[in-house]
Amino acid sequence: MSLLNFARTDIVTITPEASVLEAANLMTAKNVGCLVVVENGKPMGILTDRDIVIRVVKRECDPVQTATCDVMTKDPITLGEELGLFEALEIVKEHGVRRFPVVDPDGVLTGFFSIDDVLYLLGIELSAVARIIDQESP
Repeated sequence: MSLLNFARTDIVTITPEASVLEAANLMTAKNVGCLVVVENGKPMGILTDRDIVIRVVKRECDPVQTATCDVMTKDPITLGEELGLFEALEIVKEHGVRRFPVVDPDGVLTGFFSIDDVLYLLGIELSAVARIIDQESP
């Protein structure tokens, strides 16, 4: 099964030139804690709510004058959409990162893979197993 079966395809993106205030407003409007910074369809960075706190608020930078590209995490590790879930999880363990843009063979953004999403899916599966066990118990 391809990683796209597990990755989100409703990705929230922003341009590198957008202000941090625009990014924060977009995060709020879309109820997400992370944006993929994209140029020509390819991920060039990730901006998290934590990045905004540490790299903007704590440093007392002006969020209107600060560009997203100045505070994002540059050159994110990406996952190829052809990977399977277990291959992707190995990369997660290797790099200790929770969020990964998913790209096609040309490097174009096609999805977003988060360890949080995996934990959510595992919770659903475990709940289904628990219901089966309950039904079969005397």
